[in-house]
Parts: sequence; C-alpha cells; structure tokens
Amino acid sequence: MNPIYNIYCDESCHLENDHQKAMVLGAVWCSFEKSHKIFNRIRQIKIKHGLKTDFEIKWTKVSPSKVDFYSDLIDYFFDNDDLHFRSLIVPDKSKLRHDRYGQDHDTWYYKMYFDMLKVIISPNARYRIYIDIKDTQGATKVAKLHKVLCNNMYDFKREIIERVQTVRSHEVELLQLADLIMGAVSYVNRSLAGSAVKLSLVDKIRRKSHYELTKSTLLLERKFNLFRWHASGVGR
Repeated sequence: MNPIYNIYCDESCHLENDHQKAMVLGAVWCSFEKSHKIFNRIRQIKIKHGLKTDFEIKWTKVSPSKVDFYSDLIDYFFDNDDLHFRSLIVPDKSKLRHDRYGQDHDTWYYKMYFDMLKVIISPNARYRIYIDIKDTQGATKVAKLHKVLCNNMYDFKREIIERVQTVRSHEVELLQLADLIMGAVSYVNRSLAGSAVKLSLVDKIRRKSHYELTKSTLLLERKFNLFRWHASGVGR
C-alpha cells in the first residue's frame, strides 16, 4: 500500500480585485502516520506558553506578547524532518493578462494551485488535501480543484489524490502552521515592514531556511520550497 500524506493549504490575496499586489499560496505537508503526533506537539507548545489548546495560530495574530510562542513554532517546524513547506508567489497580479490566454481569474487560480502542488505530489503515494474554508463557494472550489489536479496527474480514478476538502482552520493546527509560514512569505513579498515583531519572525525564517523568501528555491528543495511565478514575457 502506498504511503498517505496530508497536505494543508492556505492562500493570501488571491482575489482578482482585492487591491493587493502579490498573491501567495502555501502548503505544509507531512505523512498521515506522523500527523497526530505533530498535532499533539503543537498543542503542547501552546500550553507551554499559557495558551489554550484551541488557540488559533495566525500570522495576523502575531504580537509582542506572543513572539516567543510563534518563535517556538518556527523552531519546531525547522527541527522536525517530518514537516515540509512549499509556497507559490505571484509578485504582481497587475501584470496578469487573462484575456490573452482565453481564461478568467478563477481558471488561472486553479492552474496556480496545480503549479504549487505538482512538485509535492508523487505517483507512488496517496494524498489528502485540506484547504481553509473561506467563503460559501468552498464546496464548488474544492470540487473543481480536485478535478483539475487529478486530470493533470492522469489520476482519473483518484487513486493518487484521494480527497480535496475544506476544513475550518481553527480546528486544524497544521493548517494554522501553514498560515503562519505563508503569512511571513507574503509579508516580505508585499514589501511590508510595519511590525518589528513580524520582521523578527521573518528574519528567523530566513536564517533557518537559508533563503531570502523572495526568490525561487531549487525545484527539489524538500524542506522549504519556494516558487516565484511570473507572467509570460516577464521571466521567472
């Protein structure tokens, strides 16, 4: 039986007209076998810092009073060989020309999700993909994404990508961890600098990953993988 991996996905500034320049997709993944142990360890870190086990980890919640907590989470991610992260960065949505390619923003969005996930997915394993539920269109979105991913993998029987489903992020610690790391990547690529605490966490991720967070890593980088996407004609 092929091994099972859980992939937890989040997104930032993905809407076409949200007045945000950069879009970032992010995913944390681990083996299904190790996921429960990881969940429990994250809850222990919460308790260590005087937080309830149902406290939701979010980049937007980063504050001076909780900087040590978020710093510990970053250490845990980089110290745990079972955890991996990949992010796709679109630095400037204003350069998109959907009409040139006969597509709308939603179609392009699904292509970006595939571009993010295709490096993670192997034909010799099975995958369960969990996405943060953000709006009432969640069910339609995941059904389309599942179809697109399977078709691109020639996985017509859905034996590789077993499921794609929405979950509530406040109930899933690894989705929260994806939000935290992706939030740091988004912060840098949106050229934000208003929070000294957030900048300190960004610097820590830079040191731990040995990457600047604004450029693509090597394609086969397994621990902390970044792909900076550019519209055709701009280059990568």
